[in-house]
Amino acid sequence: MLAAVLLGAAILPAHAIGSAASACRPRHCITAGTVRWSRALPGSWIAENGAVGTVLRQGEAYAAADAGVAAIGFGLTAEGFSLDSGERLWTAGRSAWPAFPSGAAIVSVRAWQGVVTIGVSIPAAAARPVSRAEVVLSAQTGAVLRVYQAAQYGGAVAADAARTVIVGPTAVTGYDNATGRAVWRRATGPVAQAWRVDDGELYVTVAAGGYLGTAPVTALRRINLRNGSAQVVRPVGGSFAGTLSGAVSGVVLFSAPDGLTAYSGSTGRLLWRRSGVVPETDDEARQTLYVIAAHALIGIDPLTGTSVRDARGKGASALYQVRNGVALGLDQGSLGDAYGYSLARHRVVWTSPPLPWPHYFVDLSGLGGSADQTNGTVLLASCAGLGSAPPGASAPACQRPELVALRR
Repeated sequence: MLAAVLLGAAILPAHAIGSAASACRPRHCITAGTVRWSRALPGSWIAENGAVGTVLRQGEAYAAADAGVAAIGFGLTAEGFSLDSGERLWTAGRSAWPAFPSGAAIVSVRAWQGVVTIGVSIPAAAARPVSRAEVVLSAQTGAVLRVYQAAQYGGAVAADAARTVIVGPTAVTGYDNATGRAVWRRATGPVAQAWRVDDGELYVTVAAGGYLGTAPVTALRRINLRNGSAQVVRPVGGSFAGTLSGAVSGVVLFSAPDGLTAYSGSTGRLLWRRSGVVPETDDEARQTLYVIAAHALIGIDPLTGTSVRDARGKGASALYQVRNGVALGLDQGSLGDAYGYSLARHRVVWTSPPLPWPHYFVDLSGLGGSADQTNGTVLLASCAGLGSAPPGASAPACQRPELVALRR
């Protein structure tokens, strides 16, 4: 459902399809809209019209870029590339993985300093005692360093070459990658809970029945991802208003049918309420939360709930991501492109060269590492050559699928 929302109709004020970035010199210029590199992708891909774009014929693909490495995974295949040059660093196929049962598939890819973490879903028939494994790979070689047990909608929430923090079925655990042993562990209860990460802190709900239940959230466990120190945060009144939907700038957000409520992430104190709004994304660089209200995109101060001047986009029904006040847009079709829309100036400020049938990689966190806030790179799938439709398929085959690294 999230993928359908993120890959829905045009999200920002439209502009001419096929517009290209201005000429860029010298040779290594990487101004916004510049294609840094593109590389051929393995596997069977198709080029869907509309808001879908270049996608795997079967299954989903996930990608991430950070700390000098771009990685993509699907099925049980993962590949790593140099973020600067696009040079293929490694390929990890089925033979390189642990002995996962038939039907296991990659469901998450994250790039960190020195490592790449791959979430692998285990089929229900073979899911005991674990429904997901988190594989830690060397970012430079693709070698498997460790495999940890994870919750179905958990996995790695922090990592580097030395340690990895995993949201597991009943606990959050910090592991030593050298030995595989737990350095610290914080129990979260017998059922899976909702969670959000904000600036080195992990917030985990305390609710009877977990995220699948209907019981209210009566507390939050606030866990420091660096040392595992934990605090239980309780609201005045006994429970938070709604379900955990975000965390930004030390503020936790809870959504309900009547709107959005914000609390202090350290004390549980009520900060503000806004009716008729839905949280969409946040701009880390400007410490701004973006919400959808009456078909408009509105930037608000997460500490006060007041609207931020020059942070509004009329007609926006969804959002790919905002960075430094510029939102990502995507034109579809054979002459598609990516573009940046300034929410302050209300106009397109950069466009990419044509990217036929472009597609953002999405996961449960939204765009995830496909458009990371920190490194300024966007990863897209694009189709450089069409073939005839495969048997049983409604879209033409993509004969030249590519992974494209774009400067935003």
